[in-house]
Amino acid sequence: MIPLSVPHIKGNEWKYVKECLDTEWVSTAGKYVGQFEDSLREYTDAGHAVACVNGTAALQVALRIVGVLPGDEVIVPTVTFVATVNAVSYQGGAPIFMDCDDYYNIDSAKVLEFLEKQTETRDGSTYNRISGRRIAAIVPVHVFGNAARLEDLLDTCHERNIKVVEDAAESLGTAYTEGRLAGRHTGTVGDFGCFSFNGNKIITTGGGGMIVTDNPEYAERARYLTTQAKDDEVRYIHEDIGYNYRLTNVQAAIGVAQMECLPEFLEAKRRSFESYDSALEDVEGLQLAASPAYARNNHWMYPLRIDRQAYGRDREALMRDLQSKGVQTRPLWQLNHLQTPFRDFQHYRIERAPRLLEETLNLPCSVNLTQSDVDYVVQALVDE
Repeated sequence: MIPLSVPHIKGNEWKYVKECLDTEWVSTAGKYVGQFEDSLREYTDAGHAVACVNGTAALQVALRIVGVLPGDEVIVPTVTFVATVNAVSYQGGAPIFMDCDDYYNIDSAKVLEFLEKQTETRDGSTYNRISGRRIAAIVPVHVFGNAARLEDLLDTCHERNIKVVEDAAESLGTAYTEGRLAGRHTGTVGDFGCFSFNGNKIITTGGGGMIVTDNPEYAERARYLTTQAKDDEVRYIHEDIGYNYRLTNVQAAIGVAQMECLPEFLEAKRRSFESYDSALEDVEGLQLAASPAYARNNHWMYPLRIDRQAYGRDREALMRDLQSKGVQTRPLWQLNHLQTPFRDFQHYRIERAPRLLEETLNLPCSVNLTQSDVDYVVQALVDE
């Protein structure tokens, strides 16, 4: 079986983890937690970084800090892993679902249209004319590593006091190359950015996440909340409700070693993407989805677009055929505005996402994917 996406442990992971075990610094204290935070902060040029247990926890804490309260609304894309929306629910918030653009990201033009036509500002906040609720934040997701078009949203969100919490779980290594965001990494543009280090990401800590922000008060608050809101660690005094969300030293040790390999991993991802793209160029009905020209992509996933009529098979048939040949693939996530827990929440002009759901199948994309693996997958795609 050629898996969809698995971790690649090839550097100093064993050495650093052994040090944790030998010295018995295995929990949330230990030098590697700080080193991991410093490594990612320096790589992304973020002001501050706070390591936590996973990307979902990072999102929840960020939403709490920017002021999402029970009953508030948060704009989210319908095309994203459900964790994005769950984090809103954990805060008692209500999602407003938006359509995607051609790169699977939240459709900035429709967001701006929605804000202009269906909201109003009063008392320094933005309110939904239909529900009467305050819109407290937006969570753009950099889907599959594609940089969301944030330049179009930032000024309007700032003017309307809508906080921007980037879900950068899939986009470590992606950076803008054009416009006023040129040189900025995804996750460092909004009020907060949240990364994930799940086993299927470019680098992994097994689980794990990271909160980044340029706001020192936000960073201090994030560190406080993720360590059980301790005001006096000796006497166990707590002035607020916190979470046991701190990353462990063992996981952080793996993360430090993985960060050392990140440039090599990104290059491997690029090579495999280009190999697929070149090999499928003349296959009628199949095309790798394009990346936005305004950013350097990390190529986390390789979404394949399927023209059913030209290719002769739809997504489900192709997925079954590839599975029978030992190739693991995955479709786009079910659209979140159709998921059972979220069907009663508002959505706005969702038109492109249903088509991309039917057309998209993600191909194997592990960092350690070999050229022979790519060749095998391509041959499986062209075989009848």
